[in-house]
Amino acid sequence: MPVGHLGPEAVVTINPDAQISDVVNKLDSENVGAIVVTENDEPVGIVTDRDIALAVNEDDNIGTEAVRSVMTEDPVTLHEGEEAMEVSRAIDEYNVRRILIVDDNGKLSGIVTLDDLIATVGEQLDNVAETIEVQSPEYSP
Repeated sequence: MPVGHLGPEAVVTINPDAQISDVVNKLDSENVGAIVVTENDEPVGIVTDRDIALAVNEDDNIGTEAVRSVMTEDPVTLHEGEEAMEVSRAIDEYNVRRILIVDDNGKLSGIVTLDDLIATVGEQLDNVAETIEVQSPEYSP
């Protein structure tokens, strides 16, 4: 299964010049823990609720600062055609919870999280269990 078929296609995005207060409002209104920072539909960064919390710890008047001041630049990306197991490799290699999905032109096409990967693996294990039960009628988990 390609990674482009995993997580949601509708990704919450923001411009790097937007204010941090705009990020906080979007995190709340969209009920997400991260927002992808884009320029011309290409991901240039990611900002998480944790990034905001850590920035507030340093300066509680950061609301008018630009998002670029707290975002993580050069976020981890995978091409939408890569196999889903590449998500696991990227999570391990880069120590992240979110992988951005891009198309052939480098444009943002989705986002996959550690939770999406776990849910997908769980679904695949359910499919295997059903196959075993059908092929082995006497089997009982």
